[in-house]
Amino acid sequence: NFSFTECRDGDNVNYPVVVIGAQTWMAENLKTITYRNGVSIGTTIPYNKDISAETEPKYQWAYDGNENNVPVYGRLYTWYAVADMRNVCPTGWHVATDDEWTTMRDYLIANGYNFDGTTSGNNVGKSLASTSNWNSSAVSGAVGNTDYPSYRNKTGFTAPPGGARGVNGLHGSVGLVGYWWSGTALESTVAWYHYMNSTTKGINRNTLSKKYGFSVRCVRDY
Repeated sequence: NFSFTECRDGDNVNYPVVVIGAQTWMAENLKTITYRNGVSIGTTIPYNKDISAETEPKYQWAYDGNENNVPVYGRLYTWYAVADMRNVCPTGWHVATDDEWTTMRDYLIANGYNFDGTTSGNNVGKSLASTSNWNSSAVSGAVGNTDYPSYRNKTGFTAPPGGARGVNGLHGSVGLVGYWWSGTALESTVAWYHYMNSTTKGINRNTLSKKYGFSVRCVRDY
């Protein structure tokens, strides 16, 4: 017996899901161009328009303006779109908060998902990362290294290196870094995000301007 968990966005795209501890996560990056209520999420013309002068830009983009990137990497969203009350996530889901990202990471560490099987230290990146599209790395245990094959995407989270869009419109880091907004702001213009790099071993967090374009993962409501 099994239960089917629907995760269908405003564009009628249904996502695979993965259970990690007590949480249920999307197993792909968000792709929607529509809020939950059917209203379109804006974008810029051109795709690389500088938005530094805008106050609360609510946009989404395909990486480098190329729609062929969306099936692999999903879309990039400003935090203002992520936090919009119309909700970018499917019904019954929400953008993962900073605490929810941290809870997931800590669960994986404590339950042996570090690439070397240890239960301390932050070395779970390999267990979260997709097995393709990451730049190669010679660092032992790094996300971009094909060593420890039994730990590669062990969680089924399948995190790709979707890169980012800068406030100035430049797109970069695809293949090298995956960035995911959390739903948690630090202050009026800055929010928390989590990221993985092909040359490092864990998943980490930092803050940046809400005008950046990052990937999004939704988690099921409790």
